[in-house]
Amino acid sequence: MSAFPFSKLVIFGVGLIGGSLARGLRERGAVQGQCGQVIGVGRRAHSVARALELGVIDAAATLDDEAALAAALDGADIVLIAAPVAQTQALLERIAPHLQPHTLITDAGSTKSDVIAAARAALGERIGQFVPGHPIAGRESSGVEAALPDLYVGRNVVLCPLPENTPEAVERIAAMWRATGAVIGQMSAAQHDRVFASVSHLPHVLSFALVDQILDTPDAELKFSFAAGGFRDFTRIAASSPEMWRDVCLANRTALLAELDAYTEVLAKLRVAIDAGDGAALETVFARSRAAREAWQERGGKKLAQATPEADGAK
Repeated sequence: MSAFPFSKLVIFGVGLIGGSLARGLRERGAVQGQCGQVIGVGRRAHSVARALELGVIDAAATLDDEAALAAALDGADIVLIAAPVAQTQALLERIAPHLQPHTLITDAGSTKSDVIAAARAALGERIGQFVPGHPIAGRESSGVEAALPDLYVGRNVVLCPLPENTPEAVERIAAMWRATGAVIGQMSAAQHDRVFASVSHLPHVLSFALVDQILDTPDAELKFSFAAGGFRDFTRIAASSPEMWRDVCLANRTALLAELDAYTEVLAKLRVAIDAGDGAALETVFARSRAAREAWQERGGKKLAQATPEADGAK
């Protein structure tokens, strides 16, 4: 874990993700005497008051206070957008008039193609100052109260550099995340959205869908009363933010629809096998899946699997 000196970090949306970054830098990755000021910005004063009370941030500002927003961004090294992806363009448009040439902006969004399009629309020629990112971490609890200094230790952070980004800008953002203990990877925005449609967005949709399907049955309460470990594990991520996942599904609809279609085909095959009493076909699918999951765990997936709701960017 490397140290990361900074002068001023401004976080838009001081919840689990932004709060854990602030705590991680301050408590794990700061150089003695070189830990700068952390400012939280929220839509309303009460949304950042708790972060201030807990000491996660040093000062707070609100989006509707132009003077406070300008002061918050003055001299900022880095700005983190840790808000639902649908808010990205509006937030960047608010930032743009106060953006200084040396300030780097990054985000924590679960989708990247839409976020990059929003950044291009809002920042124009200054797009090179925006380095798209996605920390793959989360907990059962959300909000700044759940923020941990070690949330990112051993977790992946994906960066999706733009052609306009300088190597120095990308490395600066990478160094920030490394200072919290994260492991840095890079991929294109299109590849990112395909990958996470498969391993994150689809599982969330399926988890929400199962709970909703049970709710629509006349004996839902009876079913919930007998639900145990399997149900708990499968539906854990249905505790995630509805607002966040609404935005993710709509933002990544093309890739997500492709994954839903492919998953539906597999379900149809399993249905045929069950209807036909074809135990061999079922066992073949189950054994293949089990082997693949065990191999994933052995490669290090076990640690990542311990992340609970919103494991790819809880707010």
